[in-house]
Amino acid sequence: MTKPLPPIIQVGDVLLSSEILTEKFCCDLNACKGQCCVEGDAGAPVTLDEIAEIEDCLDAVWGDLSASAQAVIDKQGVAYTDSEGDLVTSIVRGKDCVFTYYDDIEDFDTHQPIHDCCLCALEKAFRSGKTRFCKPISCSLYPIREKQLGNGLVGLNYNRWEVCKMAVAKGNEKDIRLYEFLREPLIRRFGEAWYQELLDVTRFLLASSDQP
Repeated sequence: MTKPLPPIIQVGDVLLSSEILTEKFCCDLNACKGQCCVEGDAGAPVTLDEIAEIEDCLDAVWGDLSASAQAVIDKQGVAYTDSEGDLVTSIVRGKDCVFTYYDDIEDFDTHQPIHDCCLCALEKAFRSGKTRFCKPISCSLYPIREKQLGNGLVGLNYNRWEVCKMAVAKGNEKDIRLYEFLREPLIRRFGEAWYQELLDVTRFLLASSDQP
C-alpha cells in the first residue's frame, strides 16, 4: 500500500520540506530573465564569511556594476541588515541586487539569444577565473530557502512565487525534481556524502509513496 510522504524529511542535521523531493523545477531564463535577482523587498541572505569573500571580489567585478550600484556600495558596503534582522546583499532603489548586470546570453536548450537578461557579476568573475567565490549560497540554492533552527539543525523550504511559474512548467516538461535541479549547490552547501544520503532517502520514500 502506498502512502503520502511526511511533510518534513530529515537527512543528517537538515530538515527538508517534502516538496523539495517531489516538486518539479528547472529555471527558464528565457521566460523570467533572472527576475529573482530583482524582485523582492531585500537582498540575498549572506553570512559574515560570504561578506568577506564578496569584499575580496570587488576589484574584479567593479567594472560590471552600474554607477548606482557602485554608489550604494560606497555608501553602505556590500551588505546591510534588513527589517527582519538578517544580513543581505545591498540593493539599488529597493530592487536590484548591487551585483546584477544586464546582458544577452544564449539559451542552454535552444541556443537562441535571451536578450537583456539579469545576471550576476560575482558569478561572471568566478566563471572567468578571476575570483574563487561564485556567489552567496542562498542565491545558488534558490528557490530553496535555508533557515537556522537551533541545536545544530538547518531547515530547507521551497519558496514558491509567481516569477518562477515557468520554471515549474519547464521542470514538469523535463521531469526534473527540485532536489535534482539543485544538485550542485546542495553538494556545495552540505557535501557529497550528505547529498548521497538524500538520494537514498528520496528513493526509499518515493518508492513507498503515492508520488508518480
